[in-house]
Amino acid sequence: MMSNGTEAKALKLTGGNMTLIKDMQVNQNFDGFYLIKSVELKQTRAGKDYLAMVFQDRTGTIGGNLWDAQTHNIETFTAGKVVHATGKREIYNNMPQVNQLALRLPELGEPSLASDFREKSPVNEASLREYVTSIVFKIENATWNRIVRALLKKFDKEFYSFPAAKSNHHAFEGGLAFHETTMLRLAEKICDVYPDLNSSLMFAGILLHDLAKCLEFTGFENTAYTLKGNLIGHIVLIDEEISKAVIDLEIDENSEDVLILRHVVLSHHGQLEYGSPVRPLIMEAEMIHQIDMMDATMMMIQTATNLVSPGESTARIWPLENRNFYKPRFTE
Repeated sequence: MMSNGTEAKALKLTGGNMTLIKDMQVNQNFDGFYLIKSVELKQTRAGKDYLAMVFQDRTGTIGGNLWDAQTHNIETFTAGKVVHATGKREIYNNMPQVNQLALRLPELGEPSLASDFREKSPVNEASLREYVTSIVFKIENATWNRIVRALLKKFDKEFYSFPAAKSNHHAFEGGLAFHETTMLRLAEKICDVYPDLNSSLMFAGILLHDLAKCLEFTGFENTAYTLKGNLIGHIVLIDEEISKAVIDLEIDENSEDVLILRHVVLSHHGQLEYGSPVRPLIMEAEMIHQIDMMDATMMMIQTATNLVSPGESTARIWPLENRNFYKPRFTE
């Protein structure tokens, strides 16, 4: 929760009386400055151009269409720009959206920095770094510890700034580190409950499992897939990085420690159809997969429910079997 001082600063940055996305009410008009997170040129059945857009501020995202888009609209309203927008918040097919849009670019003195509107990790980088460092010290297996340290050092800047996904979960600046530290906190508790789990392997596997998102994505600004990301994917890419580190560190690539670490990373999606080349075959690998799913699921549900009022249902969440989640009135 923001303090009064932080709220005042945020309002100043985003244009005074701006309607925050999380505060938009159904069938009510809104007015404010927002970042265009993404935009796609489409055509209606009648052949007329329109822009399918996603707007963002630090409280969330919402989609909307700019109908009857003209050439100057297409050239002006591109992803990564801040715009002033007025319109009405509506529900279409049970999905929140903004309609009746009127857009313009900011004038001199008005908010225009994209960084002021991006959603960021709710935990600051210094705190994330401190916690990750404390966990690395708990990895008692020397082989896993050396590999983790080498790869965290290699991708240090990206690890603390990149998103964990393009759109589904933790899709914000710092989302990757936030996702992995949340998983680590869950793993600590689960290892207390199930002492047969090897906590060092759990911690090492979690820290590495998504680290190649730093190679799969372009970054937190207008996140897109790199050529490597599209053609190879982060699971295979992190396995390659582990193999490179093993060579650099002069570790036996055929040792059980190396093979086990590679296995938990390669199997973390759980199913072959979800991109893992192998299914989890040791209990730590299965638990890392379950923890990964738990944190991603919670983030998707929380993100969706933050955009609706108590008594309303969310938009359909495609990765969660296209379900709508109801926000109970007791959340008031």
